[in-house]
This record gives sequence, C-alpha cells and structure tokens, in this order.
Amino acid sequence: MIIFGVRGYARMLAIVTLVCRRCGNPAAQRIVRHVRKFTLFFIPLFPVSSSRSMTCTFCGQSTRLSRDDAEQLVASSNASGAQGATAAPYPQP
Repeated sequence: MIIFGVRGYARMLAIVTLVCRRCGNPAAQRIVRHVRKFTLFFIPLFPVSSSRSMTCTFCGQSTRLSRDDAEQLVASSNASGAQGATAAPYPQP
C-alpha cells in the first residue's frame, strides 16, 4: 500500500511596515511564502506549487504577491537591518 499526497508549508520571509490598502493604517505586513509539496509515506519529496502573500496584521487582508515584488520587499527590509523596518508603499499591479 502506497500512501501519497500533498502538504502545505508556510514560511515567513519578512515583516515590513506599510500603509494597508484596505484599512489605510500604517501597520506591519507579514510576507509569507506558501509551498505545496508532494509527499510519499509522509515524507515531503518535491515542491508542486509555490506562492507568496502579504497579510496586514491590523485588519487581516491578504494580498498575493509576485515573486519579484516579494523579493524586493524582503530585500528592502533586510537592507535596513531590522525586522519591521519601513519599506516603500505597495507595489502597483
């Protein structure tokens, strides 16, 4: 009997302070990478899909990000040297 399936993993990449599009408050935004991996006997083998999102810690709105936008926001938070650093406003779609 072979047991297989997919499992999701989430990894927080950074926290940046931006003005939220929904609530308009300058709040911390979590940038998270979501990965779904194929599993065999509960052992993750390889990634099936990947996405990135940004979630407002004030109102909870989640926005999908492209890979480039997420990398740019993570780089800007790392350049300042601290978690929760102020970054540029939302990237425009």
